[in-house]
Amino acid sequence: MDLLSAFPADVNAQESDLISDLDKVRQDSELICAPLEIEDFGIQTFPDVSPPKWHLAHTSWFFETFILKPFYKKYNEYDPLFSHLFNSYYEQIGTFHPRPERGLLSRPTVKQIYAYRAHIDQSMRTLLEHKQHHDFEAIQLRTVIGIHHEQQHQELLLTDIKHIFAYNPARPAYRNLATPKPGMPISLDWREQPGGIYDIGTNFSNLFVFDNETPRHKQYIQPFKIASRLTTNAEYLAFINDDGYARPEFWLSDGWKTLNTNNWQHPLYWQKQNNDWYEMTLGGLRPLDLHAPVSHTSFYEAAAYAAWAGERLPTEAEWEVIARDLPTNGNLRENDYLQPMAVDEKHKPAQFYGDTWEWTQSSYSPYPGYKPAAGALGEYNGKFMSSQMVLRGGSCLTPANHIRASYRNFFYPKDRWQVTGIRLAKDL
Repeated sequence: MDLLSAFPADVNAQESDLISDLDKVRQDSELICAPLEIEDFGIQTFPDVSPPKWHLAHTSWFFETFILKPFYKKYNEYDPLFSHLFNSYYEQIGTFHPRPERGLLSRPTVKQIYAYRAHIDQSMRTLLEHKQHHDFEAIQLRTVIGIHHEQQHQELLLTDIKHIFAYNPARPAYRNLATPKPGMPISLDWREQPGGIYDIGTNFSNLFVFDNETPRHKQYIQPFKIASRLTTNAEYLAFINDDGYARPEFWLSDGWKTLNTNNWQHPLYWQKQNNDWYEMTLGGLRPLDLHAPVSHTSFYEAAAYAAWAGERLPTEAEWEVIARDLPTNGNLRENDYLQPMAVDEKHKPAQFYGDTWEWTQSSYSPYPGYKPAAGALGEYNGKFMSSQMVLRGGSCLTPANHIRASYRNFFYPKDRWQVTGIRLAKDL
């Protein structure tokens, strides 16, 4: 399978000005890092978190490795060592520095990495201006992939910065953020969906899609109901107060083991002070908004809460059938709250897009007929289709033009440093 069929897109329909779109996404990454002090750029608080300067360099390495080196004959490599330092996991490309040790490197400096980014940006502009290149269609498509890849890393940048700041006992704020008004309690209703055979995934559209969203296929779904909104902090607190973290009957075996190994007692970033709950945010430590969606829960916690509530998590197909008929708007990164927010009664069904990524009960596996692209880019998604769970919908840190109903995110069941939350479902 070639690259063009593995990552389907109508480039011309999507990218009226590819250079402008590329410039914007590259600037956005640097704007995200603008509030950081120089001391913040090299911190790695646990193996899954990467230092901010690594994200800035790796996203540049992606354009260099998959576009500039193969297609730009006059390209001058910035530093040969960078191909090792900033390769994330592409075995077919060559060696890479161990992920848990990214924070041990003081060099290259932040200044050098920004110079590297400028070198890549100028080279990409020059290449994209050469529209007579015989491989220009492949260059365009790989540029679009690189743009969406960098948007993924922008979300990781923000979640990694949050973890870095939360690790600091001073609980510093990343920057001043608007504080939404405290939410009001709203009812939880159920949207009913009849059973039947549904088309799931996508084959081709005017919008870019990742290969793991393909091919479109038919799937039978039993009748079900899905919650009209996300589970709130107040509802999750009721689970905690009912000894939810001490009752093994609600937990999967691996979840119970993980809970006890890590001494989990509440979602990541919750903190209790004088009988009041607080939550670490990118705006610093704030009182917990009881009516906002609970976030930073693992799949194990989401499944345990659902069992306690007498319900279950939706499958990814159920979620997609509902969400694709809804507008892709919500509390996304452009809102600039960078934190899940409560909704009101008039906006239901709500929060399918934005606020938190939603755990499903579906394992991350290939769709029927899926084949990864040939070559190293085939490692982008396919090699991870093992031992992970699918999440849907985007979060308050997801760019609005990056999310869609067919988008499949995936993390390990224990992961909770991402903005991950809970939507309930049940059988009819």
